[in-house]
Amino acid sequence: MNGEAVVPEPAAAASSPAQASPSPPEWRFSQVFGERSAGEEVQDVDIISAIEFNKSGQHLATGDRGGRVVLFERTDAKDNACRKEAEKVDYSVSRHPEFRYKTEFQSHEPEFDYLKSLEIEEKINKIKWCQTANGALFLLSTNDKTIKFWKVQEKKVKKVSEMNLSPSNASANGRPAGSNASGSSAYLPNGGISKPVGLNSLRLPVVVTSQETSLSASCRRVFTHAHDYHINSISNNSDGETFISADDLRINLWNLEISNQSFNIIDGSIRLVDLRQSALCDTHSQVFEQHEAPGSRSFFTEIIASISDIKFSKDGRHILSRDYMTLKLWDINMNSGPVATFQVHEYLRPKLCDLYENDSIFDKFECCQSGDGLRVATGSYSNIFRVFGCGTGSNEATTLEATRNPTRRQLQNPTRPARSLSTLTRVVRRGAESTGIEANGNSYDLSTKLLHLAWHPSENLIACAAANSLYMYYA
Repeated sequence: MNGEAVVPEPAAAASSPAQASPSPPEWRFSQVFGERSAGEEVQDVDIISAIEFNKSGQHLATGDRGGRVVLFERTDAKDNACRKEAEKVDYSVSRHPEFRYKTEFQSHEPEFDYLKSLEIEEKINKIKWCQTANGALFLLSTNDKTIKFWKVQEKKVKKVSEMNLSPSNASANGRPAGSNASGSSAYLPNGGISKPVGLNSLRLPVVVTSQETSLSASCRRVFTHAHDYHINSISNNSDGETFISADDLRINLWNLEISNQSFNIIDGSIRLVDLRQSALCDTHSQVFEQHEAPGSRSFFTEIIASISDIKFSKDGRHILSRDYMTLKLWDINMNSGPVATFQVHEYLRPKLCDLYENDSIFDKFECCQSGDGLRVATGSYSNIFRVFGCGTGSNEATTLEATRNPTRRQLQNPTRPARSLSTLTRVVRRGAESTGIEANGNSYDLSTKLLHLAWHPSENLIACAAANSLYMYYA
């Protein structure tokens, strides 16, 4: 598929990441969770709808359409001191990165809004990790209407170590030794009652804390009744105290400690807001928008230009945005246009009418950027995702497929001349109504789409979702 980077004029290119991009990495399959067997039918509730690494990269969270959040933890990492030293010398992952299942919990349940006669699905739309504290993990999860703040921590299991009554001091019928046949105690003058003999041996249960631990997830706060439309995004602030939530027409600013009120922000294009100047966020410092050429507007212009995902680079210098057709990299110091544009779905432009009819044009693809800022990635149809180099002078454009053999789309036929990435083909055995061939011979399948992916914060490790399967690849 087309994956060429559109490089702007030299003045704009100078604002792109300063580092020169190294040679393209060799991506390898790492592991998969929930892999389907041939012919297995996927339940809708099991389809993954959100993926997120935490800040350290030691934990990964996924959400699904059934309202569940599943946590994974890394098992192959050395101690933190060794990892930090390795990162300082530009250490690359030389061994197989491995994650294991940690725990899962039911985050959301299906609801019904009786005032609006509206069914609210349990599907998890977004997950965001928050700052850890005292060994506990904190994260935000949201469905269409409700955001929840979760705490996940290990708790030591408590057990009852002794029973109430010692068997050696009890009679056959279970009465305390020393009581009479009728079960009554001896009477003393003036109505006093003596203690039955053996009652002192009656012991209360003793609860002790064992060395065994279990993971417990508890909901700390619920943020709701602030969005008229479906929530499609949440993002936490660097201050560790606030976060924002967004629907199609509104953006709200919340405090993690206050669930009954939020500030409202009216959005438009990509707007940069300085929270140090005003907590109301009613004005913006910059707007990042690429204007259409005169006469080029059509019925689909605003639909395909709608931004489905946005990410800040790790150094805060650049913004990565994804719309239906392209992936764009912006410099926060230059809002006149993107410093680089990567074509993802240009081959679908002649098919916009068909895409509108089957609602594919409204698919929301996510994007991510490597920790060093040299590469970006986003998903596409046919369960593939694209990795582009965004360093100075880079022409890197790699197509990978969410399978155990991610590079099989790039295998060359030895009896024919080598072809570029834009002319590779793949046979797709699915219904003709959702498949097609673009001008360069690429086949695509609209029924299999890779919407969600995440890049490890410090290593070349990508996690992506294909239906109910979680795939990981490293380089």
